[in-house]
Amino acid sequence: MSDLLVDEKLWFRRYRPSPTASARLVCLPHAGGSAPFFLPVASALGPGVDVVAVQYPGRQDRRAEQALTDVAVLAERIGDLLLRQPPLPVTFFGHSLGATVGFETIRWLEAAGHPVTHLFASGRRAPSAHRDEAVHLRDDDGIVAELRRLDGTAASILDDEELVRAALPALRADYTAAETYRCAPEVTISCPVTVLTGDADPQTTSSEARAWERHTSGACEVRTYSGGHFFVTTRANEIMALLRHHFAASESGPPVLDRYP
Repeated sequence: MSDLLVDEKLWFRRYRPSPTASARLVCLPHAGGSAPFFLPVASALGPGVDVVAVQYPGRQDRRAEQALTDVAVLAERIGDLLLRQPPLPVTFFGHSLGATVGFETIRWLEAAGHPVTHLFASGRRAPSAHRDEAVHLRDDDGIVAELRRLDGTAASILDDEELVRAALPALRADYTAAETYRCAPEVTISCPVTVLTGDADPQTTSSEARAWERHTSGACEVRTYSGGHFFVTTRANEIMALLRHHFAASESGPPVLDRYP
């Protein structure tokens, strides 16, 4: 098996492969998250969309690998692999850390001359809306306390010491990537951005969500949902409907990522 195929299988998970797909959705998880978080998306969108859920190193079946602590490195790895996929119009959906990784991956692709159709930035403030946070410097109990505060991890998992211990290295790496990331206010991408935010999300204020406008030369829309940081699970039906509408409306010829020669 070629190194490329091995890398693709490690990074990209297709829970419902579709050889007849006319568009691709790249899904990027939150800190501590993993590809199966997006299994409902693959089920909801049907065979017209190639749903690619990204599995970062350091978790689940990639636990033996070193987790990455730099958003730019994650973006380059993902972008490089995407350009080696069969060419399709590409949309990104990233939640929390995944929104930042999506933004930087699109920057990388655009710099390489490959436009992207759209970015759905969920549960994350704009790239330049920096907060001084240091969850990654806390002890293990401090990181678990943050997970409880955000209410995105089942209590049964957080109470399982063995599971938590296994997940902590990847969690710490992800928080390091998110909290050490910096972006200047003038940095932009070209594709339209739809910002999804929860009205009770402690991680993103309404002004921090609106600040995404300065990071795209395309259109920017902010959609607010009831809920906290993980409104994407409690409002899943509405978000799936939004994605279905996006792909139905974009069938008229969005940009396509070309393969490498």
